Amino acid sequence: MSTLTKMKTLTMVQAITDAMRVMLKENEDVLLMGEDIGTNGGVFRATDGLQQEFGEDRVLDTPLSEAGFIGAAIGMGLNGFRPVTEVQFLGFIYPAYEQIMTHASRIRARTLGHFTCPLVIRAPYGAGVRAPEIHSDSTEALFTHMPGIKVVCPATPYDAKGLLIAAIEDPDPVLFLEPMRCYRSSKEEVPEEKYTVEIGKGKVVTEGEDVTIIAWGAMVKIAEDAAKEAADKGISCEVLDLRTLYPLDKDLISSSVQKTGKTVIVHEAHATGGVGNDVLAIINDKSFLYQKAPTERVTGFDTPVPYFGFEDFYLPDSKRVLAAVERVARY
Repeated sequence: MSTLTKMKTLTMVQAITDAMRVMLKENEDVLLMGEDIGTNGGVFRATDGLQQEFGEDRVLDTPLSEAGFIGAAIGMGLNGFRPVTEVQFLGFIYPAYEQIMTHASRIRARTLGHFTCPLVIRAPYGAGVRAPEIHSDSTEALFTHMPGIKVVCPATPYDAKGLLIAAIEDPDPVLFLEPMRCYRSSKEEVPEEKYTVEIGKGKVVTEGEDVTIIAWGAMVKIAEDAAKEAADKGISCEVLDLRTLYPLDKDLISSSVQKTGKTVIVHEAHATGGVGNDVLAIINDKSFLYQKAPTERVTGFDTPVPYFGFEDFYLPDSKRVLAAVERVARY
């Protein structure tokens, strides 16, 4: 990055707003669609001020119909636009699942590569903010099982802006997951101008030698906290932030696991059928003979996300992760 790059300190939600503003200015084919995103600026104010700045033809308030506006956005994507849609919460996306599965993800295959569907679906997700039932679902695995759509999940403001710009420029559909717990929990310096973070590439957050901890979204901070606690006990942890859940960064996972030989996977989604299982499959396929201990998973439980009073018991925390790290470390 150039030393002349102008920086500003942003939260994740501000970085997401900035990414959309950058692309609305650069490309007149980019438009935003969703419920209450215009006049109200979205439920989390991620689109605050954008309708006033770019007009009602570029920032569209839609009816309360996820199937309706996602379906319309697919048609727009096929006809030269680059729609960025907002589903207010990932748990509200289920009515649009048919449109995404049956149409958006299949356009390239259905037309033998003659057409693509440049569509971004932004979806706040995850527990920890005391939201009502269905609002806190973490069902990313429903979409990673769907060839034809990429699934992205940033954990920091910098990555959020760069990944969202990359998603808007991608010729195919991208589900852009936004961990609600991270929206305003921290700030960091973010370039003012346009930049991208490559989709499909994770990163090493903390280097270590003894145990690899693999996480994404809000669980990256939990993994970092556990790694710091483990360091006090003499265990050196390498923390990976996958950033993209489909396609997974197999090379990053393999190189770290082969270095440490011991792994803990952390996600807040249910254990059964979670993306952590795919990560575990990669470890077995690529690095089985390097393993010095069985891989542990620290996840949410196989129940619906509970109501407010029990939410903290459901979510993985640094204590649960540390306990798993200690078990594999001493195996």
